[in-house]
Amino acid sequence: MDKKINLILIGIDSLRADHMSLYGYHRLTTPHIDRFAEDGCVFMNTFSPHIPTTSGYAGMLTGLDAFGTNVVALRHKGDLAEGVVTLPEVLAENGYNTTCVGFKGNPASRGFQNYLEYAGWGSYEEGRSPKAENLNAVTIPELKRLVKEDKPFFLFLRHMDPHAPYLPPGPFERMFYGGDEYDPDNKSLEPVYAFKPFRDFFLTWFPPGCTDKDYIIAQYDGAVAYMDACIKNIFTTIESLGIEEDTLVVITADHGETLYDHECYFDHHGLYDCTLRVPLIFKLPGKVPAGKRFNSYVQLKDIMPTILDLMGIDADIKFDGRDLVTLMRGEKLVEDPEFYITECTWMRKHGWRTPEWKLIHALEPDFHFKPEIELYNLIEDPEENHNLAEEEPEVVKFLEDRMQKHIKKREEETGRTNPMYTNLDWHGYGCGPFKSSQQAYETLYIGSPEAAKRIQALLDKKKE
Repeated sequence: MDKKINLILIGIDSLRADHMSLYGYHRLTTPHIDRFAEDGCVFMNTFSPHIPTTSGYAGMLTGLDAFGTNVVALRHKGDLAEGVVTLPEVLAENGYNTTCVGFKGNPASRGFQNYLEYAGWGSYEEGRSPKAENLNAVTIPELKRLVKEDKPFFLFLRHMDPHAPYLPPGPFERMFYGGDEYDPDNKSLEPVYAFKPFRDFFLTWFPPGCTDKDYIIAQYDGAVAYMDACIKNIFTTIESLGIEEDTLVVITADHGETLYDHECYFDHHGLYDCTLRVPLIFKLPGKVPAGKRFNSYVQLKDIMPTILDLMGIDADIKFDGRDLVTLMRGEKLVEDPEFYITECTWMRKHGWRTPEWKLIHALEPDFHFKPEIELYNLIEDPEENHNLAEEEPEVVKFLEDRMQKHIKKREEETGRTNPMYTNLDWHGYGCGPFKSSQQAYETLYIGSPEAAKRIQALLDKKKE
């Protein structure tokens, strides 16, 4: 009997693909992952179509879309849809030990035998945040324990770098920044500080008096580089334990991140590609070809069926996702270039994405006062800065019809109403859908005013 394959699945929270050197970013942010990927397959156009974390991981760990999981909202209430089976449940049934690090309490985290936590947050008052080192301190001993057991294992890691707050330890803090973050003539952070729903959150981790948006972006990139340096320790441990040949390693993300994009500052809401496009890497010597890059459009729901095929496990599950081993074998995969996208983080929106067009339709007024309909030509305007909805009403209608046809089809197949239509208190305030953008702006609030005041006091004391 062939030896069973171990699985290490690394989910890096808030990692946008276009800020990785692996995906062409001008800063060398991921040298260790870049080297790791040389021995595996890289998917260049991977999308997390259901934002945020809750729905992203639900798709990743079930192989289903949002209709299949019934999970779309950050503040999700209840379990996964009835009958849904998670990846750890499947592997446990096949004799695997399963451990989850840093992901307890989410619907898709159901089914692990062991749950380990670590300090994955931080604030300016607490100092630089060694999130990835904290993860390693928990993970590496657990990995060694699992290897000693006479059973195959599944180890799932949820990295919190580079999720906000971006507070990478030195030298990563200034790795990509050599300017003056306190320059009084720099006004680039003024609109960020003026945005009331997030202002107090930013004040808990921005350096008091910081004026330069580029410094904050450099902190994000520094957090990515710091995570990359720490993840090398995981790779080295795998090698030192002698399990490299028997272990499938998958690296991906639940969603990307908005930095100074689209007025969705330093967070991961919005249905723009900076949030939707994520990395995806597979490595398994002998089964995953080395050095391959694929440009086909793939999604997080494709990960679970691909993993099970590579591990030789037949779960008898009807997945919404596709088995990407087809591409790895050099065969043609049925393309899926257009797809339904949803967001239920701080805004409730859905839309339709094709290789050329992006339609975004707000289901209720949002706190950024954006128009109900947005339309972007992704070829001519890849950064999605020019809303063409009023100029191209026929394209809007065409994409809206495509989206509604898809919704109707999936509702019929699942026997459930689109969860985007039923999560009416997604924001958790019990007031139902917002009636105006002003109501949303005044109601939604992220952060601690007490902590923000303490940080501001540090600045005031500095000025004295």
